Amino acid sequence: MTKLTNTRDVTEVAVGIIIRFDQAVLLAQRPTGKPYAGFWEFPGGKLEPSESVASALKRELREELGIEIGTSRAWQVIEHDYPHAYVRLHLCIVQEWTGEPAGLEGQKLHWLSNYRETPSVEPLLEATVTILEMLKSLGPTN
Repeated sequence: MTKLTNTRDVTEVAVGIIIRFDQAVLLAQRPTGKPYAGFWEFPGGKLEPSESVASALKRELREELGIEIGTSRAWQVIEHDYPHAYVRLHLCIVQEWTGEPAGLEGQKLHWLSNYRETPSVEPLLEATVTILEMLKSLGPTN
């Protein structure tokens, strides 16, 4: 779903901050053929017309990772201006799901065991760096 704002369209994106029982968070590497291929990000994807953030998140995580999320909690909304797109990221905390996350679109996955330290994977998308900084203020989530 896009809306005209200033001179650029805004791409609405549902983003899953998937937090495991041990507080590790899941990152996915953007696959070949997509902008910023090889960069690490939080999983998620674009909202379809008239789709809610919660519905888009469930659909995207099923399609990309093969998991069914239970509940998600809307956390923050941030915007980022990339050269190829202006995105509005709807960040949702996900702590309940069924299935084991797998890269169904050819992407690599990585559980970041301590998001308060420098990530062991790189490069990170700029918005991912911002989100990791924001997570530091969240504290333990269980």
